[in-house]
Amino acid sequence: MEKIIDENKQGEQLILEAKPENTRKLFIESYGCQMNFSDSEIVASILANNGYNTTQNLEEADLVLVNTCSIRDKAEQTVRKRLEKYNAVKKINPTMKIGVLGCMAERLKSKFLEEEKMVDLVVGPDAYKDLPNLLEEVDEGRNAVNVILSKDETYGDIAPVRLNSNGVTAFVSITRGCDNMCTFCVVPFTRGRERSRDPQSILDEIKDLWQRGFKEITLLGQNVDSYLYYGGGLKKDYEKASDIQKATAVNFSQLLDACATQFPKMRFRFSTSNPQDMTLDVIESMAKHHNICNYIHLPVQSGSNRILKAMNRQHTREEYFELIDNIKLRIPDCGISQDMITGFPTETEEDHQDTLSLMEHVKYDFGFMFAYSERPGTLAERKMEDDIPEETKKRRLQEIIDLQREHSYFRTQQHLGKIEEVLVEKSSKKSEAHWSGRNSQNTVVVFPKEHYKPGDFVNVKITNCTSATLIGEAVGYSNMNN
Repeated sequence: MEKIIDENKQGEQLILEAKPENTRKLFIESYGCQMNFSDSEIVASILANNGYNTTQNLEEADLVLVNTCSIRDKAEQTVRKRLEKYNAVKKINPTMKIGVLGCMAERLKSKFLEEEKMVDLVVGPDAYKDLPNLLEEVDEGRNAVNVILSKDETYGDIAPVRLNSNGVTAFVSITRGCDNMCTFCVVPFTRGRERSRDPQSILDEIKDLWQRGFKEITLLGQNVDSYLYYGGGLKKDYEKASDIQKATAVNFSQLLDACATQFPKMRFRFSTSNPQDMTLDVIESMAKHHNICNYIHLPVQSGSNRILKAMNRQHTREEYFELIDNIKLRIPDCGISQDMITGFPTETEEDHQDTLSLMEHVKYDFGFMFAYSERPGTLAERKMEDDIPEETKKRRLQEIIDLQREHSYFRTQQHLGKIEEVLVEKSSKKSEAHWSGRNSQNTVVVFPKEHYKPGDFVNVKITNCTSATLIGEAVGYSNMNN
């Protein structure tokens, strides 16, 4: 796997302010997508109200939880190694309990609990409110499992704690599940069908974050463009809704517009989009509001129509190009990033060249690139032979990575000489004398600290760049500051 500009933190240990009345200690790690990190904040909030403070010290923990990802085999192997580490500590601290959360829970529950006896409880993404009951089972000496998928759970009534927060940016989950059934993906099986959160609960959460000083929100979902709230329930059941429900339904473009309008000094992003579901009204909402960032993560997965069909992607190469052209027409400076899978079953050299030519057409700002790995339970694993040799996968992946590096550098060069608005997030990794933040296109910008501070919106003149980072000098505060 290769990531050009990777904002995700893998294996992050999460901690929040202790409640003095709590007597137990929770150690929680998250792997995978941003949704998993958001879910861990929900879990920590639930357990904080049930006697647990978080800790970064594994050895002192009463409860150890790992929030898992099943998208790639590498992620599963990493989680397995962490479970081995936890169990080694448990030999020293035998009262410690270990649990697996998230996307690996359903598929590997029997293996973890019964065959390998690596964990005490297994909890799926829709069952976190049941954690207090499951922990009672564990305390009484029994293994505990709840991996039942829900038709309506969105955790809209849970106020997530902000774990290891920078106090500037935060995630707000708006949808759960996915209906798209791509043949390579386990998400519909591990997170269930699409359902959307009450828009008022989303706006209330954003208001709370604004009052606490946060300046940027990323609206999260497996497929944010499918957001559709009509009073609750699965998206697939919308056609059965009443006329009143349909008349008052809120879609994603309307939610975006409401967020940007009600919080004009707060910046908004969203992830992840699906090409088949992104509509022109979303793009128009972005173009309408300065505080909606000019950036779209738009996974394509392949440039070959034949492979797209085999993946059950509901868009063609040509339809993807049309969407890109519509974005660029309405938002000329929009940053676009990609997900790409190489080595999917039956992929030929011609298919691979189609992917490279698609990349040449779009010239993405950055990307997340992977060699295909079978995920148990998916249609591709059940119906298709993983017939591309590993050396071929590696070579094709490297060609994709090399081309993306060229395009990333091309894109960063387009910013040279421009004055761009940057939200200060933290100190630069390479220099304590510099701040690091991101511009509207989600590109990292570093500049001398001077008198600025985290949470400031600063106008920065871009003077230099690498393929991943813009370098500049501050020229003053932007109009986004209070």
